[in-house]
Amino acid sequence: MTMIFKSFSSLYFATLLMLLGSGLLSTYLGLRLAETADGLWVGALMTANYLGLVLGGKLGHRLIARVGHIRAYVACAGIVTAAVLVHGMTALLPVWLVLRLVVGLCMMCQYMVIESWLNEQAGPSQRGKVFAGYMGASYLGLILGQLVLVVHPELSVELLMMVALCFALCLVPVALTRKLHPAPLHPAPLEMRFFLKRVPLSLLTIGVAGLLIGSFYGLGPLYGSRMGLSTEQVGLFMGCCILAGLLAQVPLGWLSDRADRVKLIRGCAGLLSIIALPLAVLQDAPVELLFACGFAVSIMLFSLYPLAVAFANDHVESERRVSLTVMLLVVFGVGAAVGPMLVGFLMRFLGANMLYAFTVLSGLVLVGFVRTAKVTHVHQVDEAPLHHIAMPEGMASSPLVAALDPRNEEQYVQEQMCDEHDADCEDEQANAQAAVDASVADAELATIAAAVVTASAVAAAAVAADADLDTVAYTDGAQEMGDAPEPEPEQSGPAKHKDGDA
Repeated sequence: MTMIFKSFSSLYFATLLMLLGSGLLSTYLGLRLAETADGLWVGALMTANYLGLVLGGKLGHRLIARVGHIRAYVACAGIVTAAVLVHGMTALLPVWLVLRLVVGLCMMCQYMVIESWLNEQAGPSQRGKVFAGYMGASYLGLILGQLVLVVHPELSVELLMMVALCFALCLVPVALTRKLHPAPLHPAPLEMRFFLKRVPLSLLTIGVAGLLIGSFYGLGPLYGSRMGLSTEQVGLFMGCCILAGLLAQVPLGWLSDRADRVKLIRGCAGLLSIIALPLAVLQDAPVELLFACGFAVSIMLFSLYPLAVAFANDHVESERRVSLTVMLLVVFGVGAAVGPMLVGFLMRFLGANMLYAFTVLSGLVLVGFVRTAKVTHVHQVDEAPLHHIAMPEGMASSPLVAALDPRNEEQYVQEQMCDEHDADCEDEQANAQAAVDASVADAELATIAAAVVTASAVAAAAVAADADLDTVAYTDGAQEMGDAPEPEPEQSGPAKHKDGDA
């Protein structure tokens, strides 16, 4: 893993800076609007951001194909930096909506560039570790973005300058890279009707996870502010909840590989509703209860998405899993765009605790619909359950992340995500096939060499055995004929034994 980190450290660092800036910007805007506006506007801003991410997934690959990866990344980072600074130049909320849309669109293009590079440089056997490092950098960036508010609690323009600084600095690792341009990829085709029939429970779970996670990122700061938390405490609360999502991934993967995933989804949804109930009911809760329940709720909340992805992959053939990844991201993105607007409307008229009341209701919906009796296992693949892969929340990655998922075979990634007439992709496919052929040839040569060595050893042993038999036969024959040599007379000095010396 150390070698993986060294090889991809520049891309991981760029990802960390991007997510640090994005996480800080979302919380900053939520706290700023908590002083002058209501939940509806806060939710609208986050909806605009997620809508930009969804649109970026459709448009980003076209920009990359036209100008190249480095130019596309540099242009988008520059636009995001400018958009962040414009937030400090005007307080008009309609302008902020447009700016959030632009930021989301450009960030998705940046995700595409980074994920294309990671896929290009990672070998088939390394994709799992590379993907894990990418997830860790994403989560760490989001956590650090919240903790900045602990160090700098004043909601001044300096925080916007810090966000702009993060997006400016994330240019450096990519702009100075000496790596070759990766082969241009595009999102796999979207087979919506097929997946709606094949994996409806997974799509429902991911849609609900999108609703809840989008609402949490957009309205969590507003909720904390309405519950009487200071700016530092809001930063700690958000950072604590995101950390819970990261820590949950390792034990979740262990459980997912050993237990029924439908029961795990249902259990997480049930526990989510139970744990969130105190925060949904209480209009004024102690700080300790807020942090404890918020941490536990986030463990369950951030477990829904990877569990649903793993369950969906168990029921889809390998040649369709690349397209499945895109479908799941689109469903999550739509949910994340709708959730903040819906919950913001409820918070405006019914109070801040509606954030967790909506969480309780959503958990009960999953408990009611996701049941083992509804799973027929007719389409379950032979290799199920596939190994659980820890994943970042949906909108911290682009549709091109399908190329990094180790559950997706390299052959189908290249067939479905490379442009049909793109020479680089054809070369990459040829290289991948050559690598497979070379590995097969090496295995065959190793087998032949082992056989030759074994045969040589057997032949040598046979020759040695024949030589021993000849020696024994000669000695016995000499003794019978009386031809054995007589011992020499003893001499003065040390005794000499001719046979022993020989």
